[in-house]
Amino acid sequence: MDFRFSEEQQGAIDTATAVFADIAPDRVPSPALVRGAVAGEFDRPLWARLARSDLLGLVVAPEHGGSGLDPIALCLVLRESARVLARVPLLETGAVALAVERYADEGTAARLLPRVARGELVLTVGAQGRTGHEAAETGCTARRDGDGWVFDGVQTAVPWAHSADLIAVPARDGEGRAVVALVPPGREGVHLAEQVSTSGERLAEVRLDAVRARRGEVIDTEGAWEWLHQLLITGTCALALGLGERVLAMTGEYTGKREQFGFPVATFQAVAMQTADRYIDLRAMAATLWQAAWRLTPAPGSAGVGGPLPVAADVAVAKIWASDGVRRVVQTAQHLHGGFGADTDYPLHRYHAWAKHLELSLGPAAAHEEALGDLLAAHPLD
Repeated sequence: MDFRFSEEQQGAIDTATAVFADIAPDRVPSPALVRGAVAGEFDRPLWARLARSDLLGLVVAPEHGGSGLDPIALCLVLRESARVLARVPLLETGAVALAVERYADEGTAARLLPRVARGELVLTVGAQGRTGHEAAETGCTARRDGDGWVFDGVQTAVPWAHSADLIAVPARDGEGRAVVALVPPGREGVHLAEQVSTSGERLAEVRLDAVRARRGEVIDTEGAWEWLHQLLITGTCALALGLGERVLAMTGEYTGKREQFGFPVATFQAVAMQTADRYIDLRAMAATLWQAAWRLTPAPGSAGVGGPLPVAADVAVAKIWASDGVRRVVQTAQHLHGGFGADTDYPLHRYHAWAKHLELSLGPAAAHEEALGDLLAAHPLD
C-alpha cells in the first residue's frame, strides 16, 4: 500500500509553498494586540496570486476551469497557508466549491465554479458548521414557497461574511432534512452584525429574516450539508496542523540558539522531552487528518470512501487530536521561548492567538470523544 501523496497532490504542495513563500507573519500586526482593534479586508493581492497559480480552482472540475483534485489536495494547501497565517478564505471557498461540484445541479455548478476558479467569487459558510457541535444544529429553518425557499434564523461567527459574495447557510426544513442556501450578503432580509474572533479577525452574526432563495440557489441533495460540515472540520484540522508544525519549527530554531550555562537549551533533557512530545502530537494530528480527508474523498457513485465506521468517526478522531494537539504545541512553545513568548513584537503571539481560535472552532476534545463513543456503540466492530 502506497501512502505517498500523488504527483498532482505534490504539485499542489509545491505551488502553494511558492505562493506563500514571501509572506512574513512577523511583519503583519496582530489586531488581537490592541483592545477594540479588528482586522479589515482579507488579503486580496494574495487571493489574486492564488487564482493566477490555479490554486483557487484546485478542487473545481476541469470542465469548469479547475484541476479537479480532491479534499486531500485542499487540506495540503490549507496546511501550507496556516504556516504563514495567510489571511484568505481558502477553506470556506474551497469547501463550498467542492460541495457545489458534487451536490448542486449542473446549472448552478456551471454558473458559480468558473468564477471561483478565476478568483472572482468569494464563498463562505455559516460558522456553526466548523464547530464541535453536531451537524443537525444548523441554527436556521427553511420552508418551500412555490418554486423557491424562504429561510429564517441566525448563524454566529461567520468568517469573511463582510467580504464574501455568497454565504452558504445550512438550514432544516419541516421534515428535518438539511438544505444549504447560497445567498449574497446584500439580499433583502440578510443582516450582518459585527463580531470579532480570538485572533482579532472580523466575523459576523448573520441573521436571516424571511430571506428568499431561488431553486438554483439551494442545495437540497441528501447528505450535502453533512458532507460539507465534515469537510469544513477536516480543513480546520489541516489549518491546525500547519500552524503547529511552524510553531514547533520556531521553537526548535529558538532553543537551538538560546544558550544557558554555556550550552544550547535544546540539549537539555527537559526541553528535548517536551519538544519530542509535541512532535508526537503533530504526527498524530497528521495521521488522523489524512485518514479523515481520505474518507471524505468520494469513490465512484458514493459520498465517500467506505469503512467499518461512518466518516464522522474518523473526523471525530482528527478533531480530538487537532483540538488538544494545537493547544499543547503552542503552550509548550510559549514556555520554551520564555520571555520572548510573551513579547508582542515576536510572531509567536499571532500564532498563539490563531491557535486559540482554531481550538475554539473545533470544540473540546472531550465532546468529540463522547461522540466517537456513541458511534462505536452504534457500529460495533467485530
